[in-house]
Amino acid sequence: MYANRQSTRLIAALGVVASLGLAPLAHAHEAGDLIVRVGGAWVYPNDSSGDVAGFPGNGVEVDDAFSAGLSISYMLNDRFSIDLLGAVPFDHDIKATGPDLGGLGKIAEVTHLPPTLLFNIHIPTQNNFHPYAGIGVNYTLFFDESSSESLEGALGRSKIDLEDSFGPAVQVGADWEVAENWFLNAALWWIAIDTEATINFEGDPNDPSDDGSTRVDVDIDPWVLMVGAGYRF
Repeated sequence: MYANRQSTRLIAALGVVASLGLAPLAHAHEAGDLIVRVGGAWVYPNDSSGDVAGFPGNGVEVDDAFSAGLSISYMLNDRFSIDLLGAVPFDHDIKATGPDLGGLGKIAEVTHLPPTLLFNIHIPTQNNFHPYAGIGVNYTLFFDESSSESLEGALGRSKIDLEDSFGPAVQVGADWEVAENWFLNAALWWIAIDTEATINFEGDPNDPSDDGSTRVDVDIDPWVLMVGAGYRF
């Protein structure tokens, strides 16, 4: 009989512990909350390009990149927030494609920074899972462009420039509360990044039509994935 009572008490105690583990850790996001999230960010270009001027059927493509990402959210109320996405600058290789230029391989390296401002709606839940989605605008700055040896071997001394880009962005994400004010986070963005690449090189002085430059329109339009952790202030 004593053993049965002890077993009953042990089972009851385990039930209390289990119920505490399942209880919400903290409240959902509220007006005035500032949420800072950091993590690893992967950029996967969904790119396409026009023809390189003077080389029909030939274009360029942009490689994937990885860096550290940062997002800051300010809750306007318990349903809506303003978010700013930033990152340590991403470095990309640019490769030539097509029957005439594809053999060049990597033709340039470029660094870009994609600050993005978004307006989010947060979906109410009764647990520690806090999903959200949003829409906004992106401004991408390109800098530190450099030509590769293969490009300079083909065209001579050259320089490549990419125009900055302005376009729409959308995102989906979720916070999973693991301790009071601490979260695990995952977010996915699609960003419209359209630019024009200009390659300047030494033109043929004996050919008046050769102005020493060529251009190509590039739609990068990447998916950006960030996985990390966040803290609510």
